[in-house]
Amino acid sequence: MSKSLRLSEKWFRRGLWLVALVFASFLIGLGGTVVGDLPQVERALQLDDFIDRPAAEPLRSAIKASEQAELEASRELDQIQLQANAARQASANARETFGNWIATRRATAQPDQDPELISRTRALDALKQKEDELQRKLDAQRQIVLDARQSEQRARESLAVLERAAQEKLEAEYRRVELRVFGYRLALTLPLLVIAGWLFVKKRKSTYWPFAWGFILFALFAFFVELVPYLPSYGGYVRYVVGIVVTVLVGRYAILALNRYLARQKAAEQQPDPVRRQELSYDTALARLAKNVCPGCERPVDLKNTEIDFCPHCGIGLYDHCGHCSTRKSAFSKFCHACGTAASAAPQPG
Repeated sequence: MSKSLRLSEKWFRRGLWLVALVFASFLIGLGGTVVGDLPQVERALQLDDFIDRPAAEPLRSAIKASEQAELEASRELDQIQLQANAARQASANARETFGNWIATRRATAQPDQDPELISRTRALDALKQKEDELQRKLDAQRQIVLDARQSEQRARESLAVLERAAQEKLEAEYRRVELRVFGYRLALTLPLLVIAGWLFVKKRKSTYWPFAWGFILFALFAFFVELVPYLPSYGGYVRYVVGIVVTVLVGRYAILALNRYLARQKAAEQQPDPVRRQELSYDTALARLAKNVCPGCERPVDLKNTEIDFCPHCGIGLYDHCGHCSTRKSAFSKFCHACGTAASAAPQPG
C-alpha cells in the first residue's frame, strides 16, 4: 500500500498514526487511573471484622495480663535468684571457715572453745536456713512465672482457634470482593470492547480513523492488561472456559468472514472485466500489484513475464496498450508512462 502513496501522503499517514498512538496513550492513562481506583469502592477488610469479639476480647485481655504478670514475676525471679546465689555463697564460705576452725580446735583440744563452737554452729544453721528460705521463694517465683506462661499459652491457643475461623471468613470475603471488583472492571471494559468493535467495522477507514484506531488500541489494552490478568481462576476452569468461548467466537467470526469474502470474490469474478477494474480502488490495485498478486483475485501472478496481460486465475486484465502510442502499460494506470496520455475508458488489448 505504501508504494502507491505520494511521499507527502506517506508522512501524513505516519503523523496520523502517531496521533492515534498518542490518543490511545492518554486514554490508557485515564483508563488505568479509573481502574486503579476501582478497589477503593470496597471497604478495607481486617481480621477483626470476622472474629468472635465477645470470645476474643477476654482472651486478648488474659494474654496481656499474663504477659504483664510473667514480666513482673521474671523480674522478681531475677532478684530472688541473685539473693539465693549470695546466700549460697555466704553459706559455703561459712562452712569452709567452720571446717577450718573445727580442724584447729581438734589440733589444740581446748575445751574453753565450746561456747564459740555452739555460736558458730548456730550462725551456720542460720545461714543454711536463710539459704533454704530463699530457695523456697525462688521455687515459688518460678512457679508463678510458669503459671503465667502457661496461662498465656492457653489463651493464645484459644485465640488462635478463633483467628483461624476468622481468617477463613476473611479469605472468603476477599474472594467475593475480588469477584465484585472484577465485575466492575468487566462493566467498564465490556462497553469499550463493543464500541471498539463498532469503530473497527464502521469507522476504521473514515476521515477520523486515527481517533477510531486510538480508541481500538485503548480498548484492547484495557481488555488484555486491565481485565484478563484479574480474571478469577477457580483452579483454572474459568480461564480455560473463557479462552474456549473467546476462541470459538473469534474463530466463528473468522470463518464467516472468510466465507463472505470468498462469496464476494466469486461474484466479482463473474462480472465483466471493465466493471471489476472500475470497482477496484486505484491505491488497492497498485498495492496488490506491488506484491505480485492479481488485484482482482489476489492470487500470485508473474508480473515480470511480458507475455501475461490477463490474470490466469480470474481473467481480469492486468496490462493493455495506450490508445495514443500503443505502449504496453498497466491496465490500472491512470496515465500512460510513455506519453502521459490519460488512460481510455475501454483500453485496446495488445
